[in-house]
Amino acid sequence: MVKFKSTTEVLKIIKNKEQIRNFGVIAHVDHGKTTMSDSLLANSGIIAPSAAGKALAMDFDKEEQARGITIYQANVTLHFTKKDTEYVINMIDTPGHVDFSGRVIRSLRAIDGAVVVCDAVEGIMTQTETVTRMALEERVKPVLFINKVDRLIKELRLTPEKMQETLAAVVSNFNQLVETYAEPEYKENWKVSIQDASVTFGSAKDRWAINLDIMKERGISFKDVIDAYQNEKVDDLVEKAPLADAVLGMVVKHHPPPHVAQKYRIPQIWKGDLDSDIGKALLACSDDGPTIMMIVNMVLDPAAGPVAIGRLFSGTIKDGQTVNIIDAKREGRVQSVNFFMGNQREQVGQLGSGNIPALLGLTEARAGNTISSIKGIQMFEGVKYVSEPVVQIAVEPKHPKDLPKLVDVLKQLSIEDPNLVVKIDEESGETIVAGMGVLHLDVATHRIQDAKVEIITSEPLINYRETVKGPCEPVMSKSPNRHNKLFMKVEQLEPNIAQMLRTGEISDLKDKKVVADLLKKEGWDTDTIKRVMRFDSRGNVLINGTKGVQFVHESTDSINSGFDEVMKEGPLCKEQMRDCKFTFTHFVPHEDTAHRGLSQLGPASRRACMGALLSAGTTILEPMLAIEVRVPTDLVGNVATVLSGKRGKVLDMQQKGASSIITGEIPASETFTLSEEMRGQTAGRATWNTSFKKWSEVPKSMFASAIADIRKRKGLAPEPPGINEFIDKE
Repeated sequence: MVKFKSTTEVLKIIKNKEQIRNFGVIAHVDHGKTTMSDSLLANSGIIAPSAAGKALAMDFDKEEQARGITIYQANVTLHFTKKDTEYVINMIDTPGHVDFSGRVIRSLRAIDGAVVVCDAVEGIMTQTETVTRMALEERVKPVLFINKVDRLIKELRLTPEKMQETLAAVVSNFNQLVETYAEPEYKENWKVSIQDASVTFGSAKDRWAINLDIMKERGISFKDVIDAYQNEKVDDLVEKAPLADAVLGMVVKHHPPPHVAQKYRIPQIWKGDLDSDIGKALLACSDDGPTIMMIVNMVLDPAAGPVAIGRLFSGTIKDGQTVNIIDAKREGRVQSVNFFMGNQREQVGQLGSGNIPALLGLTEARAGNTISSIKGIQMFEGVKYVSEPVVQIAVEPKHPKDLPKLVDVLKQLSIEDPNLVVKIDEESGETIVAGMGVLHLDVATHRIQDAKVEIITSEPLINYRETVKGPCEPVMSKSPNRHNKLFMKVEQLEPNIAQMLRTGEISDLKDKKVVADLLKKEGWDTDTIKRVMRFDSRGNVLINGTKGVQFVHESTDSINSGFDEVMKEGPLCKEQMRDCKFTFTHFVPHEDTAHRGLSQLGPASRRACMGALLSAGTTILEPMLAIEVRVPTDLVGNVATVLSGKRGKVLDMQQKGASSIITGEIPASETFTLSEEMRGQTAGRATWNTSFKKWSEVPKSMFASAIADIRKRKGLAPEPPGINEFIDKE
């Protein structure tokens, strides 16, 4: 019988950090994360007063229930007793679908351990690998729950020996991921093992689970599991080995408490001085240190407004406390400190470090922000997204009077989901919403409609990028008044540096020493590093290559503004630029300040950047998606036919039971009719998922038509501008 705990009792337990665990549930889509989480919640022993008598479910959103997938990460608090010690376990259930991987990445920052859920039949899939890699990069320790073991018995009818062989192979494959992606000091220690009960087997749907500890403690073997299914005694199995005992026992045993985890996690996610008072407080997870928290998720409560959820790494946070939102350089006041009881939010007045508070009142805070009781501290490292928005739609209200309401709803959506990009096209006046995939946008449009705004949307469109193909000699452009000359050249930026710019590891806001160290590792010399004028988050950089020229320093903002404009809209079809390294080589300014202001040097810089790009040669990049298809083996050829007909290709194929898993790649622009064609070729027997893989140059045979199509869609002149429009003669 579950003994329910009150808020007061829970707060007493969490005063001892040894009794706290923060973990997340991560997995490939449809491998059973949320079913497992629901089972844990039902067994949790924590219930909020506001939840009494209500059904508790992790997928609380109606879109989640309708689609049968997790879209939003959900926080819950569980209570668990092991060997007479009580634990408070903060759990985050994360989405499995790759369109929502941004939510997974942000959630990982708040937790110290991950339960990786894996289907016993399908084994390690692409998204299993992706989420495990993300966890290891955040120094979040994994354990493994192999779900749907009943499929091995009921569907595949495996013998006990073959069943153990299959499960051992899944464990081995998972450990290969740890070997591949973990840092050297964690490769061996973080591998999972059946012998130490860091691997649990079970069926989330049927609510039972076993690991070696449970098997020894309760005298259960795999033979008993097989017997339970063959003789319809599953209820007896559930009673003897409830899922929560095995999974939460594994979490308590193998996942570290927050004060232990922060000793090795803080150096990875915070690049400030670890020997300072702030650094020591963070490493120690000290309740008495300054209040320092990272927001990982924003939720808009219809009654309470924005709720900022995150990990409190140091100090104690209290009702009415004034904090600094470091990223925004402004203050905020915490209206109330809340805590999750079950999956309901309850006001608790204050919370100590190592917990996951939900704060009301911080209306200006956003996911990824660092908040602190002291000003000017080093921000936490930005989260590294594995994808970027590659699909967009135009949205407009059906009735013009609803425009203000649409603007408000889109603003709310972009607060809740930083991966959803909303922008106004200045030329057409259209509102453009860009997302990770068609599903991501589909969910967003349903959220708008739920807010009682009738909308008209365009067909989904693919985002493209532009990049430079090679180096060029410096080109010269004059300001509109012809009194200033700027010389610019461009080449490809080193891929590693471009990637660090896009992930935020390098930026104008980062600590200069940290940035310099990263660039030195990539082979840049000290002089070049000092001469950087602008880091662009799309993966571009502008360097001052002038020597002994007057007025450069005071003209920097104007020159940067022209560079910024071109990085937003390249010369071929006004798509974003990436992977470009510009060097501003010479400057002949007018002596009079009035003749070299922003209105003169901004356009001159823009023209010089455009001229350099056209001189070096630019090209169009399209997003390529990785695709993983599960299909009966006799239909493999049909799937290969579909992929090849869409400019895709098969990269690998593995047989798993009666099915084959095909991995390949396909251009995003070819996926809009993929469902119909795949269903037609496989009679609906194929299941698949796609994820962003890379940007790839548009084939030469399609280059001209791709540019023409994009320019036509944007209402631009049919032909891109020529180089002579931007280069001036002496």
